[in-house]
Amino acid sequence: MITNFNGKTAVLTGAGSGFGLECARIGARLGMKLVLVDVQQDALEQASADLQAQGAEVLAFQLDVSHAGQMQAMSEAVFARFGAPHVLFNNAGVGSGGLIWENSVKDWEWVLGVNLWGVIHGVRLFTPMMLEAAARDPAWQGHIVNTASMAGLLTPPNMGVYNVSKHAVVSFSETLYQDLRLVTEQIGASVLCPYFVPTGISQSHRNRPAELGTEQPTRSQLIGQAMTGKAVGSGKVTAAEVAQKVFDAMAADQFYIFSHPKALGNVQSRMDCILRQSNPVDPFAERPEIGRDLKAALRAV
Repeated sequence: MITNFNGKTAVLTGAGSGFGLECARIGARLGMKLVLVDVQQDALEQASADLQAQGAEVLAFQLDVSHAGQMQAMSEAVFARFGAPHVLFNNAGVGSGGLIWENSVKDWEWVLGVNLWGVIHGVRLFTPMMLEAAARDPAWQGHIVNTASMAGLLTPPNMGVYNVSKHAVVSFSETLYQDLRLVTEQIGASVLCPYFVPTGISQSHRNRPAELGTEQPTRSQLIGQAMTGKAVGSGKVTAAEVAQKVFDAMAADQFYIFSHPKALGNVQSRMDCILRQSNPVDPFAERPEIGRDLKAALRAV
């Protein structure tokens, strides 16, 4: 829980666009010091310039969050400049799909590297700093937010590699919450589970490292990319609205953050299947046209 953001420091990964950028904008308005992390240099430079123009103190790092050494160097530079951050937003993420047996080793390394290892690195590097700061000052407050997805609570088809990464982030975050509660009341944790929100994630392949991007996409991956792009692009909830939910959750010490609470009906159906020990149902039961269109596209000759 953080009751006053003014003067506090926030580290935000994936800060060049989407939720990361919108949270940084809110942080700037609230008087926060901002550490912006992104892999895309031009987007990072633009975000940094815009936020500095708003009067924010900004420290920017162009790096790959899956890279342990780069994250280590960044964390040390942040501590040297600002001390322990009060807010850690492990938000960087990439999207990828296709039939699960068609994902290559490079697909798995890329998606798990960014979506899961990026979160792991952020937590393992910054949490000890935050705990030390809390131990020194009983009034110190901190909060960690990890971006997962509704795909971390569901198992939509043709999205296996992404689903696995986001289920891992949900589990990681729930455990982080419980572990923090064992040792401190001063640092909170939340998991963000957005549904279809226009953020640019459907164009994630633009930032895929060259050493992990030599293969041609399969037919199922191209179909999945097109359908996801359409669904995300038509989303009515904005990234800015979701970012406000993130700040509201930190202030209220709220763990689960949902962009589309009505989509929880699909999660309820999945949980009911588990409890009944019945076979999985259509994860898009409330929007059956999605499954129908996907099946037709994959079976078309």
